[in-house]
Amino acid sequence: MSEIYMGYTFKVNPIKPAVEILIAELGYAGFESFVENEEGVIAYIQKEEWHKNILDDIYVLSSDEFEITHTYEEIEQTNWNEEWEKNFSPIIVDDLVSVRAPFHEKPDTKFDLIIEPKMSFGTGHHETTHMMIQHILKNDFTNKSVLDMGCGTGVLAILAEKVGATKLDAIDIDNWCYLNSLENVERNDCKHISVYEGDVKLLEGKTYDSIIANINRNILLADIAAYAKSLNADGSLFLSGFYQEDIPIIEAECDKHMLKLKETIQKGQWVALKFIN
Repeated sequence: MSEIYMGYTFKVNPIKPAVEILIAELGYAGFESFVENEEGVIAYIQKEEWHKNILDDIYVLSSDEFEITHTYEEIEQTNWNEEWEKNFSPIIVDDLVSVRAPFHEKPDTKFDLIIEPKMSFGTGHHETTHMMIQHILKNDFTNKSVLDMGCGTGVLAILAEKVGATKLDAIDIDNWCYLNSLENVERNDCKHISVYEGDVKLLEGKTYDSIIANINRNILLADIAAYAKSLNADGSLFLSGFYQEDIPIIEAECDKHMLKLKETIQKGQWVALKFIN
């Protein structure tokens, strides 16, 4: 890891849903860590991955719906744990699932997930992760084989095991996410999750009863064919990481592979879809 980072401080008005959209778009552009505050968000990217036009493709910055200003500076490597410990609060989804850091008190929920996110995406705070948790709660994962593609912190694979899945693969292309998922799988005493570093090529020859993919629209569109090929008969494909307006193009691609839209959850502008074959 480089010891030099660029830190961008964004002031956002109104905060919601602009900050969530901004974080998602910055993540796709290569920013690695985010600290939300009362005024907006601070985003960090390694200097070696940074260029002066890094914000050109961040579309929310040019939206008429929000007022977003920013400053940036070069900084020494931040103590990420210290930063998110100051800003990361536990969440509870549908009174059933808690997602918290190791230093938070244990709440009275059926499923208690302990996640130390560091730089990885997936604490449950973002709408897409929250909705995928809801999908997992609504559907039967008992004795199912499951793939968590783009696993981030591993939170979705961990919950899938907690609700009954017995064979799980968690895959992420990012080394930091891979290492973080390994830590969180161990932290939650999961016994049936295998974590891999890589992309859709790792699916060759593998099949699953359920596939969970919370990534971005373009990667999903490129990989849906591989997901369909890896889905067992009567299997379920759960997709998120895109906006409500993207449903038609996602559904059209799934339709090509005989996958039919069955359930939709929406939170703000974000959606999470369930397809079946």
